[in-house]
Amino acid sequence: MISFSPFYETLKRKNISTYKLINQYGLSRSLLDRIKHNKPMTTSTLNDLCIILDCDISDIVEFKKDSTETI
Repeated sequence: MISFSPFYETLKRKNISTYKLINQYGLSRSLLDRIKHNKPMTTSTLNDLCIILDCDISDIVEFKKDSTETI
Protein backbone atom coordinates (compact mmCIF):
# COMPACT_ATOMS: atom_id res chain seq x y z
CA MET A 1 0.00 0.00 0.00
CA ILE A 2 1.26 3.46 -0.84
CA SER A 3 1.11 5.80 2.14
CA PHE A 4 1.51 9.56 2.18
CA SER A 5 2.32 9.75 5.90
CA PRO A 6 5.86 11.04 5.17
CA PHE A 7 4.24 14.01 3.41
CA TYR A 8 2.79 15.31 6.67
CA GLU A 9 6.05 14.73 8.53
CA THR A 10 7.86 16.72 5.83
CA LEU A 11 5.36 19.57 6.07
CA LYS A 12 5.87 19.70 9.82
CA ARG A 13 9.67 19.55 9.53
CA LYS A 14 9.69 22.35 6.95
CA ASN A 15 7.06 24.37 8.85
CA ILE A 16 4.68 24.53 5.87
CA SER A 17 0.92 24.43 6.40
CA THR A 18 -1.69 23.04 4.05
CA TYR A 19 -3.11 26.58 3.97
CA LYS A 20 0.19 27.80 2.54
CA LEU A 21 0.22 24.99 -0.03
CA ILE A 22 -3.22 26.05 -1.23
CA ASN A 23 -2.79 29.82 -1.17
CA GLN A 24 0.88 30.33 -1.97
CA TYR A 25 1.62 27.34 -4.22
CA GLY A 26 -1.82 26.88 -5.80
CA LEU A 27 -2.41 23.27 -4.79
CA SER A 28 -6.05 22.23 -4.81
CA ARG A 29 -8.00 21.10 -1.78
CA SER A 30 -8.93 17.97 -3.73
CA LEU A 31 -5.24 17.06 -4.11
CA LEU A 32 -4.71 17.43 -0.38
CA ASP A 33 -7.80 15.29 0.18
CA ARG A 34 -6.33 12.61 -2.14
CA ILE A 35 -3.11 12.67 -0.12
CA LYS A 36 -5.02 12.49 3.16
CA HIS A 37 -6.88 9.37 2.00
CA ASN A 38 -3.87 7.72 0.28
CA LYS A 39 -5.50 7.89 -3.14
CA PRO A 40 -3.52 7.66 -6.39
CA MET A 41 -1.93 10.65 -8.10
CA THR A 42 0.25 11.17 -11.13
CA THR A 43 4.02 11.11 -11.09
CA SER A 44 3.86 14.65 -12.45
CA THR A 45 2.04 15.74 -9.29
CA LEU A 46 4.58 13.92 -7.14
CA ASN A 47 7.33 15.73 -9.06
CA ASP A 48 5.63 19.08 -8.40
CA LEU A 49 5.38 18.30 -4.68
CA CYS A 50 9.08 17.42 -4.56
CA ILE A 51 9.91 20.74 -6.20
CA ILE A 52 7.61 22.76 -3.92
CA LEU A 53 8.89 21.07 -0.76
CA ASP A 54 12.49 20.81 -1.99
CA CYS A 55 12.62 17.16 -0.97
CA ASP A 56 13.00 13.59 -2.24
CA ILE A 57 10.10 11.34 -3.19
CA SER A 58 10.68 9.31 -0.01
CA ASP A 59 9.80 12.46 1.95
CA ILE A 60 6.32 12.31 0.42
CA VAL A 61 5.40 8.64 -0.09
CA GLU A 62 6.32 5.24 1.27
CA PHE A 63 5.36 1.68 0.48
CA LYS A 64 3.90 -0.38 3.31
CA LYS A 65 3.52 -4.05 2.59
CA ASP A 66 -0.01 -5.20 3.30
CA SER A 67 -0.50 -8.96 3.35
CA THR A 68 -4.22 -8.60 2.58
CA GLU A 69 -3.64 -6.82 -0.73
CA THR A 70 -3.69 -8.79 -3.94
CA ILE A 71 -3.14 -7.90 -7.57
